[in-house]
Amino acid sequence: MALQGLRVLELAGLAPAPLCGLILADFGAQVVRVDRSPRAAVATDVQGRGKRSLALDLKRPLGPATLRRLCQKADVLIDPFRPGVLEKLGLGPDVLCQDNPKLIYARLTGFGHTGKYAKRAGHDINYIAVSGVLSKLGRKDENPYAPVNLLADFAGGGVMCAMGIIMALYERTTSGKGQVIDANMVEGTAYLSSFLWKSQNLGLWNRPRGENLLDSGAPFYETYKTADGKYMAVGALEPQFYEQLIRGLQLDSRKLPNQMSFSDWPEMKRMFADVFLKKTQAEWCEIFEDTDACVTPVLTFDNVASHPHNKERGSFLKNDQEEISPRPSPVFSRTPATPSFKRDPFIGEHTKEILLEYGFTKEEISNLSSLKVIEFNNPKANL
Repeated sequence: MALQGLRVLELAGLAPAPLCGLILADFGAQVVRVDRSPRAAVATDVQGRGKRSLALDLKRPLGPATLRRLCQKADVLIDPFRPGVLEKLGLGPDVLCQDNPKLIYARLTGFGHTGKYAKRAGHDINYIAVSGVLSKLGRKDENPYAPVNLLADFAGGGVMCAMGIIMALYERTTSGKGQVIDANMVEGTAYLSSFLWKSQNLGLWNRPRGENLLDSGAPFYETYKTADGKYMAVGALEPQFYEQLIRGLQLDSRKLPNQMSFSDWPEMKRMFADVFLKKTQAEWCEIFEDTDACVTPVLTFDNVASHPHNKERGSFLKNDQEEISPRPSPVFSRTPATPSFKRDPFIGEHTKEILLEYGFTKEEISNLSSLKVIEFNNPKANL
């Protein structure tokens, strides 16, 4: 795989950092999730595919020294904590990068490591609010709304951090040096919205929120309920696609207002909604099956994996616990990702084998265990 042999230490955290580690693991990296004690911690990482777990208590006297030693043989460290946390433990970049000049020290925070909000608590909704993106999301005459926690946590956070790590690793091939990455969810989300910023003069966002072409204002870029309580998604932007939409709905384009007549959009939307309610989702799928009307079913998590398109491509996979999840993306022609099909690791399940791999002796491991700096977790006891 593309990242075969890469050693990654992921300090256990919530949503964004685990996704970053998952991406690296799916494409071949040896990702070690550094967890707290299995007694003190709750396994919150549902993105542990392909990772191994080492239980290490950084609050014990020898905890920071143990992590510091691990970092000397690692390629990447993923730090999900607020600014200053690792510095207080003597594990800041100035220390770890001096020990290991090739280390990629990736810091993933909400607001960044500097600035007025740097040490504030926050969640996805706060980060997209400060990024400016939240102001664009929502229907007419409604409050702005956050699209679950996909934008900041995962797209602006986990994915952007993973991309930063890959770029730093690429640069390291020529310089031989690592570096510190300040990945934060506010700026990551803002960067994702570059198209919104750069298209201000195109007329796409001239109207109030919820009245524009791509924000639920247009009747031909909308979702509609069907007779069986399901939904269809319509994205017929271009005139030739719009014409096929109108034909599929069995409407007479000569009797309709111009496609781009903003003032008529609310009435056209009501008209389209009435038509879509007359047939089931399956019937609409059949009608638009071989067209370019840009009309597709809104698939749920229950049926997305069995949809013919996704099934043919193998877009979703099932692990040995019968859990379904998306296949790693993008798809490589020569070094494809071959994700693990095993269950996610228990906290502390691989403590001993990881420490041995990183150069600790059995005696040192035994000593750390007796001092409760590290812990083991026998998965058989959980079965």
